Amino acid sequence: MLLKIKKLVSNAVIPQLAKEGDAGMDLVAVSASSTVDYVEYGTGLSLEIEEGHVGLIFPRSSISKTGHRLLNSVGVIDSGYRGEIKVRMNHTDRGAYEVGDRIAQLVIMELP
Repeated sequence: MLLKIKKLVSNAVIPQLAKEGDAGMDLVAVSASSTVDYVEYGTGLSLEIEEGHVGLIFPRSSISKTGHRLLNSVGVIDSGYRGEIKVRMNHTDRGAYEVGDRIAQLVIMELP
Protein backbone atom coordinates (compact mmCIF):
# COMPACT_ATOMS: atom_id res chain seq x y z
CA MET A 1 0.00 0.00 0.00
CA LEU A 2 1.16 3.52 -0.77
CA LEU A 3 1.04 5.85 2.24
CA LYS A 4 1.50 9.50 1.36
CA ILE A 5 3.00 11.54 4.21
CA LYS A 6 3.34 15.32 4.32
CA LYS A 7 5.64 17.17 6.71
CA LEU A 8 3.80 20.22 8.03
CA VAL A 9 6.90 21.50 9.86
CA SER A 10 10.56 21.07 8.98
CA ASN A 11 11.46 19.11 12.12
CA ALA A 12 8.72 16.49 11.65
CA VAL A 13 10.00 12.91 11.54
CA ILE A 14 8.66 10.64 8.80
CA PRO A 15 7.51 7.40 10.48
CA GLN A 16 8.90 4.15 9.21
CA LEU A 17 9.10 0.54 10.24
CA ALA A 18 12.23 -0.15 12.31
CA LYS A 19 12.64 -3.58 10.78
CA GLU A 20 10.88 -5.84 8.32
CA GLY A 21 7.89 -7.52 9.88
CA ASP A 22 7.13 -4.70 12.36
CA ALA A 23 3.47 -3.71 12.59
CA GLY A 24 3.82 -0.16 13.87
CA MET A 25 5.75 2.95 12.89
CA ASP A 26 6.89 5.29 15.66
CA LEU A 27 5.39 8.77 15.85
CA VAL A 28 7.67 11.51 17.23
CA ALA A 29 6.45 14.60 19.10
CA VAL A 30 7.46 17.92 17.53
CA SER A 31 5.22 20.00 19.80
CA ALA A 32 3.42 19.71 23.11
CA SER A 33 0.60 21.80 24.50
CA SER A 34 -1.48 21.40 27.59
CA THR A 35 -4.99 22.17 28.80
CA VAL A 36 -6.53 21.44 32.18
CA ASP A 37 -7.86 18.19 30.70
CA TYR A 38 -4.99 16.75 28.64
CA VAL A 39 -1.55 17.04 27.05
CA GLU A 40 -1.58 17.13 23.25
CA TYR A 41 1.49 16.11 21.27
CA GLY A 42 1.73 17.22 17.66
CA THR A 43 3.63 15.13 15.12
CA GLY A 44 3.86 17.80 12.41
CA LEU A 45 2.58 15.22 9.90
CA SER A 46 -0.51 14.68 7.81
CA LEU A 47 -1.29 11.44 5.99
CA GLU A 48 -3.15 10.36 2.91
CA ILE A 49 -4.35 6.88 3.70
CA GLU A 50 -5.75 4.90 0.78
CA GLU A 51 -9.52 4.39 0.78
CA GLY A 52 -10.41 1.05 2.31
CA HIS A 53 -7.67 1.42 4.95
CA VAL A 54 -7.47 2.98 8.40
CA GLY A 55 -4.65 4.37 10.52
CA LEU A 56 -4.63 3.27 14.16
CA ILE A 57 -2.61 5.00 16.87
CA PHE A 58 -1.49 2.81 19.76
CA PRO A 59 0.66 3.62 22.80
CA ARG A 60 4.29 2.53 22.74
CA SER A 61 5.53 0.20 25.47
CA SER A 62 7.55 3.14 26.86
CA ILE A 63 4.26 4.65 28.03
CA SER A 64 4.65 2.51 31.16
CA LYS A 65 7.60 4.73 32.17
CA THR A 66 5.22 7.68 32.30
CA GLY A 67 1.85 8.06 33.93
CA HIS A 68 0.28 8.76 30.55
CA ARG A 69 -2.66 6.99 28.95
CA LEU A 70 -4.07 7.66 25.49
CA LEU A 71 -7.35 9.43 26.10
CA ASN A 72 -9.27 7.58 23.40
CA SER A 73 -7.57 4.19 23.94
CA VAL A 74 -6.79 3.69 20.24
CA GLY A 75 -6.81 6.67 17.88
CA VAL A 76 -8.55 6.19 14.53
CA ILE A 77 -7.42 8.05 11.40
CA ASP A 78 -9.98 7.70 8.63
CA SER A 79 -8.82 7.66 5.02
CA GLY A 80 -10.45 11.05 4.37
CA TYR A 81 -8.71 12.90 7.24
CA ARG A 82 -5.98 15.31 6.12
CA GLY A 83 -5.21 17.29 9.28
CA GLU A 84 -2.19 17.02 11.54
CA ILE A 85 -1.80 13.76 13.42
CA LYS A 86 -1.98 14.59 17.14
CA VAL A 87 -1.90 12.38 20.20
CA ARG A 88 -3.80 13.32 23.37
CA MET A 89 -2.86 11.88 26.73
CA ASN A 90 -3.87 12.47 30.32
CA HIS A 91 -1.85 14.68 32.66
CA THR A 92 0.55 12.87 34.94
CA ASP A 93 3.02 13.62 37.69
CA ARG A 94 4.97 10.39 37.04
CA GLY A 95 6.74 11.79 34.01
CA ALA A 96 5.81 12.87 30.54
CA TYR A 97 7.10 12.71 27.01
CA GLU A 98 9.25 15.54 25.71
CA VAL A 99 9.39 17.07 22.24
CA GLY A 100 11.63 14.75 20.22
CA ASP A 101 10.45 11.59 22.00
CA ARG A 102 8.73 8.70 20.25
CA ILE A 103 5.22 8.96 21.69
CA ALA A 104 3.00 6.42 19.90
CA GLN A 105 2.84 3.89 17.10
CA LEU A 106 0.94 4.15 13.86
CA VAL A 107 -0.48 0.98 12.32
CA ILE A 108 -2.13 1.05 8.88
CA MET A 109 -4.67 -1.71 8.25
CA GLU A 110 -7.01 -2.72 5.49
CA LEU A 111 -10.66 -2.51 6.49
CA PRO A 112 -12.46 -5.85 6.54
